[in-house]
This record gives sequence, C-alpha cells and structure tokens, in this order.
Amino acid sequence: MAIWLAIASMTMMFVALTSAYIVNQAKDHLLALPPILWLSSAVILACSVTIELARRSLRRRTEEGLMRWLGVTTGLGLVFLVSQYLAWRYLRAEGFYVNTNPHAGYAFMLTALHALHLAGGLLVLIYVTVRVRMGDWAAARKRVSVDATAIYWHFLAGLWIFLFVLVFFWR
Repeated sequence: MAIWLAIASMTMMFVALTSAYIVNQAKDHLLALPPILWLSSAVILACSVTIELARRSLRRRTEEGLMRWLGVTTGLGLVFLVSQYLAWRYLRAEGFYVNTNPHAGYAFMLTALHALHLAGGLLVLIYVTVRVRMGDWAAARKRVSVDATAIYWHFLAGLWIFLFVLVFFWR
C-alpha cells in the first residue's frame, strides 16, 4: 500500500510540473539533446527487465538468480545516474543552464527530480539486497519488499520515458 501511495504522490508532483511546463510554454525554447540520453533511456528500460527477472527468480526460489538480478539492476541504476550527470554536463557545455530559458530550467528540474527519486530507489534496492545477502531469505520470500521495489522501478522507467519525450521531443 505504501508504494502505491508514494507513486500516487510522485505522479501528482510530476503532473503538476508538466502542467506548469506546458502553461509556461517552456517547449517554445530550443534545447540541445544530449546523445547520452539515448543510452540512459535504454539503461532504465533494462532496469525494468532485470528487476522483473529478480522477481521471477524469487518466485522460483532461486537465491542465486535473485542476487544476480538485484545486483545487475543496482549496477544499471548507477549507470543511469552517471549518464544523467553526463547529460547535465553536456547541456552546460552547450550553454544551457537552469536560468538560460524556461525550457532549460524545466529540463534540469524534471530530470534532477527523477534522478533523486531513482537514487532513493537505489537505496531501497541496496537495502533489500543486503537483507537477502545477510540471510533474511524468509523476509524476501514474502515478496513484499522485492515486489514493491519492482513496482517502483517500473514506475521510474515509465516516468523517465514520459519526461524524455516531453522535454526533448514534444513540440
């Protein structure tokens, strides 16, 4: 229940920011598309696949598979965050800063908020992984923590695709 409440509140926040973005006509300003964002989009979609593989390993009660896929998801999540940082550096190198124009301001704000939520998801993912590694396999079998984490990661992947299209392609 808590994960659904968190997702609902995050959805409301991003809907409000999207509305402000549209009302302020931020889309009318040009913004360079950092090529690294194609990679980060593929990486976050891969995260969604790997967390689902972890979930399936848990259902099959294969601890090795669960640990492997949780680790891969964590690694991919870190790659996503690094790629976001590189995208922000690219934008700055192209002369785009938070205060350059409304579009740049919203681009930095929306992607930073998404990255912050993803970092929080990484902390939870690491916590779940540590619990399983420390022998709390019984808690993992209840599937609550792994399932909630998977739902959250799927939400973040969908949210990223929405933000990517909104900020860099919607006109």
